[in-house]
Amino acid sequence: MKPNFSVDTTPKRSDEPIWWGLFGAGGTWFAMITPVTILVLGVLVPMGIIESNTLSYDRVQTFASSLIGGLFIIATLALPMWHAMHRIHHGMHDLKIHAGLIGKIACYALSAIISALAVIFIVIV
Repeated sequence: MKPNFSVDTTPKRSDEPIWWGLFGAGGTWFAMITPVTILVLGVLVPMGIIESNTLSYDRVQTFASSLIGGLFIIATLALPMWHAMHRIHHGMHDLKIHAGLIGKIACYALSAIISALAVIFIVIV
């Protein structure tokens, strides 16, 4: 007896690859870049290993105004937020809190707002 396998030739489209991409990018950024940022800003500068004038207002403002600096700051704020909100969205489901479409919209809208604010503050300010 042969098993009856049927292939759906018109599968339903999913938006999940977009969210998984942002989740992966945020997780990677958070795992690789954030610890170095915390080490430099939270440990090495306060301990005096890196001179504090290295992070003077003028130098930080110049960095934030450059293309690379602006993208770095935006990515540091936005990508981990997408990762966290995707994790919260799926974590609620694992905890049997089925928020459905409203929960999905709330999680991803918060991430989009934080990302938009990061872009606005870097570009405008």
